[in-house]
Amino acid sequence: MKRNPRKVKWTKAYRKLAGKELAEDATFEMERRRNRPEKYDRELVHKTVKAMDKIEKIRGARQDRFYEQRMSRAKAQQAAADRKQLEQEIHLVKAPGALAKEKEEKLKVAVEDEQEEMQE
Repeated sequence: MKRNPRKVKWTKAYRKLAGKELAEDATFEMERRRNRPEKYDRELVHKTVKAMDKIEKIRGARQDRFYEQRMSRAKAQQAAADRKQLEQEIHLVKAPGALAKEKEEKLKVAVEDEQEEMQE
């Protein structure tokens, strides 16, 4: 079954399009295909292999930074969603007896405030 790679979530095309991976980076230029093969030179190969190691470290650091930035935004959103859910479902967290006591205390405070106002 043929599928559009931009719509299938596990493909590189989808991840880049959705902003989950680096799409534009100068290190990708090194992987570009070349039309002409280079003449073999031992020194050039040695330098190229060293450069590949450096580039891989740089790319890894950039990917890690990119991931951390994405997750920091997601962490803030998740915290807000958790807070909202806790406010909506607080009755599941607190015992019914504790909730009843809180209501009684609020009523006592309200009654005391009213009595103080009447005395003045």
